[in-house]
Amino acid sequence: MLSAIEERLDRPTARGLAHAVSRAIGDGVLAPGDQLPPIRTVAEQLGLSPTTVSAAWATLARSGTIQTRGRRGTVVMERHDVGPSRYRRALDVGTLFALDLSTGTPDPELLPDLRPALRRVERAVQPSRYLDDPVLPALAELLRADWPFEPARLMVVDGAMDALQLIVAGHVRFGDRVAVEDPAFPPLLDLLDAVGAAAVPVGLDDDGPKPADVRDAVDAGSRVLFIQPRAQNPTGASLTEKRVAELARILRAADLLVVEDDSAGAVASSAVMSLGQHLPEKTIHVRSFSKSHGPDLRIAAIGGPARVVDPLVDRRFLGQGWTSRLLQSVLVDLLTHAPSIRAVERARRTYAQRRAAIVDVLGAKGVRVGGKDGLNIWVPVRDESAAQLRLAARGIGVAGGGPFNVRGSKAKHVRVTTGVVRHDHEAIAGLIADAARGDAWASPR
Repeated sequence: MLSAIEERLDRPTARGLAHAVSRAIGDGVLAPGDQLPPIRTVAEQLGLSPTTVSAAWATLARSGTIQTRGRRGTVVMERHDVGPSRYRRALDVGTLFALDLSTGTPDPELLPDLRPALRRVERAVQPSRYLDDPVLPALAELLRADWPFEPARLMVVDGAMDALQLIVAGHVRFGDRVAVEDPAFPPLLDLLDAVGAAAVPVGLDDDGPKPADVRDAVDAGSRVLFIQPRAQNPTGASLTEKRVAELARILRAADLLVVEDDSAGAVASSAVMSLGQHLPEKTIHVRSFSKSHGPDLRIAAIGGPARVVDPLVDRRFLGQGWTSRLLQSVLVDLLTHAPSIRAVERARRTYAQRRAAIVDVLGAKGVRVGGKDGLNIWVPVRDESAAQLRLAARGIGVAGGGPFNVRGSKAKHVRVTTGVVRHDHEAIAGLIADAARGDAWASPR
């Protein structure tokens, strides 16, 4: 076994060893269920340090390639064990609630009405050919007019997660270090685990990623930095002009790609700030229309430098090719039709009011919630499980903080989707405050 790994070891590094083990599995030399030798044995026979082997094993474990089972040793796993585990945990509230605040989704009542748009578009759309431009010219014009910087290339995809999956598949390699906000959006962490990347946590304050943490991530060799520029999920942090300038100074000389996931889009109350205003050659911006115009439209746009976006366009032609031009036409209608524009503006105001109503009551009760925008709040709690149970007893579901934590430390937060709280804000905030202050031994009053 070790001879087979040594034959495939092209570099005496943790990443090189991880690649060698992966190739041995791909070649059939190692099979699911095979037990790997102890770290010290591997280190001695391959001429590596135990630290190097341990780091390689950690990378392989994150990708689901191997699993360490304590005294039973480390074994090769089946590849189907990799999946959206964090995402499932974040959404696994276990029951139906009278008020489900765990989902992070928009309020259906605040979305623009699609039916008139569908009727108008149905009369206007002409059959398309396979080799037509993947982006409708009318939509491209609207996107460029509202983009936070001048993108060399634009493409349209099937929602923000489709965009992130394409970017990770196209620009993240096995063993790469990737800087991510902490806490982060769980599906992004699942994507990084699936390709065997190492997530480097970057702390947040109300103005976005902390500059010192970004500098540390650069020094650690991170190849990509993923951020949410406004209404960060789950914290509600939003970049300021000053913070963008600080980060740009740190990143200017770094060999690193910046990926901005503007998932809140038009329903965020903060103006969008982008590192692309300073670093257009290394910034790719993703704009989602799911929360503003409807999840079933499945539309997001990607804009950035040609060297980054063109490979994504080419890769997509090997799969679905393009996002439905019919749906793109619907979005063009919604972005230009006065009643739809007013509906989105109303949603933006309403989400801000709902968030503020809950946060203000929590603050008055001694529970400080950070952030300043978006559909969610990140509530500090004494005990995550206890908080969820106390709220569940009152018919309220919230998401546990564990799946959002990059470091894997014990969660001390819950995510609450304030965007769907239509009334009784003071009473609901009071219940959340009680749950936040409770512990595992306190029973609901």
